Amino acid sequence: MTASRTDLSAFATALAQHLPGQWYRKYEGFPPPKDHRLIADRVWDCGPANSAVLDFLDAPIPLLEGPDDAQLCVIERPRYPRQYLVAPLEPEGFKPHHFRMVDEPNGIAVPDDPVRAAAAVSRRVLPRYRQAMDAVRHNARTQPEPPHRLPAPEVTQTLTLNWYPDGVVGAPYKSVPEDARMVLYGCRFQYSPHEAAFVLPASYSTSDRALLIQTAVRLLTAQGIGVNFRHAAPASAGPPTRPPTAAPCTQPTAGTPSSARR
Repeated sequence: MTASRTDLSAFATALAQHLPGQWYRKYEGFPPPKDHRLIADRVWDCGPANSAVLDFLDAPIPLLEGPDDAQLCVIERPRYPRQYLVAPLEPEGFKPHHFRMVDEPNGIAVPDDPVRAAAAVSRRVLPRYRQAMDAVRHNARTQPEPPHRLPAPEVTQTLTLNWYPDGVVGAPYKSVPEDARMVLYGCRFQYSPHEAAFVLPASYSTSDRALLIQTAVRLLTAQGIGVNFRHAAPASAGPPTRPPTAAPCTQPTAGTPSSARR
């Protein structure tokens, strides 16, 4: 930063006089350094202009006011003593989602000749700036509030599908709401009488099962039936086996010789 404050102030004033429409300096002096971050947040340029504002907190930043609430900031271009950066500022009073999908107009480097600089700004910055401002205002009119995603409505019926250790997906028959049964049938679930459950056999390929389950969930939730997924509890080990019984011990009868008992 080599330009003096007088040079920058005079350049900004002369630039405003040569821009089309009614442009003027917003501040007679310069905003204090503590305002630089506020200005940087509004610089509609993700390139050198934004960096210059943040990297040189003591550098003055004249602001120019124009038609339709347009604003430009003028910054000394670092390492280029005879050039300045002129960048548009985002309009105030809008919400972040109004700027979504809007192309940034960005700023440009200009020579220290106010006439040539004004011609470059008029040709390369202001048309894009007007288009971006119009796009933001259009977004504000068509979508004043942010498009927050709404929570799911409360449901009165739920279905819990279980992942079983053998790869089968299903649910016990009694836990399946009556309104969900035809949907499960339509998505290839089968009623297995000996298991008392609706099951999607593991014989289907992984991709087919994923598609069938996704379709079932979509159709069920469309009917207001909530769907949960859980891993089934491991099967019990079965009834315990009885321990082998010991062979009965035979007692010797009376009168048997002791030698025969040995």
